[in-house]
Amino acid sequence: MDEFMHDQPLVPRDDAEREALGKRLKRIEGQVRGIQKMVENDRYCVDILTQTSAIQAALKQVEMQLLERHMRKCLVHASETENMEPYIDELMTIVSRIKK
Repeated sequence: MDEFMHDQPLVPRDDAEREALGKRLKRIEGQVRGIQKMVENDRYCVDILTQTSAIQAALKQVEMQLLERHMRKCLVHASETENMEPYIDELMTIVSRIKK
């Protein structure tokens, strides 16, 4: 992550944002633990794959939530105070990673 410009958001998250994101991530963490148990209990492959698909979808939702927040808050803030070119480059780099 050293390649990006900041290690903190340009506009800090408020308590409600941190709480909502934290809840989503804890839910995903619980789903991953559930898959570990399914593997340990030698559950049917399709059941495990169904759960991995659900986790991937949940992570995509987290990505989209963070991406939208970044564009609406951090980039808007940067556009008012700084040259946008490096921020656009940074955003395009991460969007290309998300799409993979």
